[in-house]
Amino acid sequence: MSKLLETNNTAPLGQQLQSMLEQARSACSNNGELSSECAVAWDAVEEMQAASSDRRLHQKTNFDRYCEERPDALECRIYDV
Repeated sequence: MSKLLETNNTAPLGQQLQSMLEQARSACSNNGELSSECAVAWDAVEEMQAASSDRRLHQKTNFDRYCEERPDALECRIYDV
């Protein structure tokens, strides 16, 4: 079971997710689709997918970083009309 959730934390998130998908499929084929190992593996995959989605939602654009560095730049000023 400890091998089931092992991932390389230095690998990109996409590679980690792919590895976890393979581990989940393997856990289900080895232990049965109704086993607790299978359920735990797919829960971990679901958590990783949620983290990946959340990370994409909160990524800053180059323009956001530019405005953080230069808050007085004309392009970055927001006016309420």
